[in-house]
Amino acid sequence: MVAETKLYDTLGVSPDATPAQLKKAYRKMALKYHPDKNHEPGAAEKFKDITSAYQVLSDDRKREIYDQVGEEGLKGNGGMGDMGGMDGSDIFSQFFGFGGGRQSQGPKKGKDIRHTVSCTLEQLYKGRTAKLALNKTVICKACNGKGGKNVKKCATCNGTGMEFVTRQMGPMIQRFQTTCDVCHGEGDIMNEKDRCGKCHGKKVIEERKILEVHINPGMKAGEKIVFHGESDQYPDTIAGDVIIVVDEKPDKTFTRKGDDLYYEAKIDLLTALAGGQIGFKHLNGDFLKLELVPGEVIAPESVRVLEGKGMPIEKMGDYGNLFVKFTVKFPPNHFASEQQLKNLEKILPARPKLQIPKGAEVDDSCQLVDYDPVKHSGRKSRAGNGYYEEDDEAGGQPNVQCSQQ
Repeated sequence: MVAETKLYDTLGVSPDATPAQLKKAYRKMALKYHPDKNHEPGAAEKFKDITSAYQVLSDDRKREIYDQVGEEGLKGNGGMGDMGGMDGSDIFSQFFGFGGGRQSQGPKKGKDIRHTVSCTLEQLYKGRTAKLALNKTVICKACNGKGGKNVKKCATCNGTGMEFVTRQMGPMIQRFQTTCDVCHGEGDIMNEKDRCGKCHGKKVIEERKILEVHINPGMKAGEKIVFHGESDQYPDTIAGDVIIVVDEKPDKTFTRKGDDLYYEAKIDLLTALAGGQIGFKHLNGDFLKLELVPGEVIAPESVRVLEGKGMPIEKMGDYGNLFVKFTVKFPPNHFASEQQLKNLEKILPARPKLQIPKGAEVDDSCQLVDYDPVKHSGRKSRAGNGYYEEDDEAGGQPNVQCSQQ
């Protein structure tokens, strides 16, 4: 026994109607009174009443409240007129696939496919074309993506492949979504003999496609090349994009920063002081020959610039700069005789005179020795002449051994 039957009467069903009967009644009434189909006076208001009734009776919690106390019990409980952000057109479009609401947004877009193309710095300088083999799904042309002949949309799930199931577990009512057991999640129903012989009713097939990826000269790591609509295809879905991301491999000779290149040139001391020639192969394939002018001293870590010898600047027809950093290699110890050293003193600027503060005590017994990483990186042990590494966390004692009894 229910408190009132107004909403049931609106849908033209009895109070003991099952969820399937409610759905069927709503479909029938909504089609009849939808404003896009019925322009008679009062049709729009009737459609609104039908939708509100179904919105309450299709919700187990709201239906239980309505059955017990009627419409008064729904006030303040998300009842009449409260559709949780969904209007009547949204509900209608879920059933029939047309009308207002969310369906007006059109077909959904499929997922994008991302792939990385690794390039050497030389390839990014000159540009390259890479071929990418792509395995993807495409609409079956044999059946035009229908899956076969005499295909009908599943009435149980309305072609979605999913349906809502309501179960009562003691005092609790559970509502969850599951695969439609009528169409087995396919959304369509057809006889086995009518299935497409090429796609076997799946509507799509696998296809291998070769994409030509053009890497323009000067492109940078992280830049994207987009092939619109080349991702997987599915019926009633806009195919996603294939997005190629450029990756740059490290180079043994050059370092890149934006549009500029950096090169480290190692020269000897004589070349640094008296000039000479150096050279190296550029990314464009040319051998760059550089003249170091005699008398222009190249200090260690100094930098010179070759303008316009950097990376191509994409779409501008210009080039960045090439920065050359100099590392000076000094000769080994005792490389010159005493007489040669005296000759150097005549050529090079005079040594600066040592300035000793007035009144300072001078210790002239100090002697520099070569650095020994083993000897000089530890701390001398109290136990003898050995050395050990400090271990502040362990807190142990140096040179301690276990005593055997």
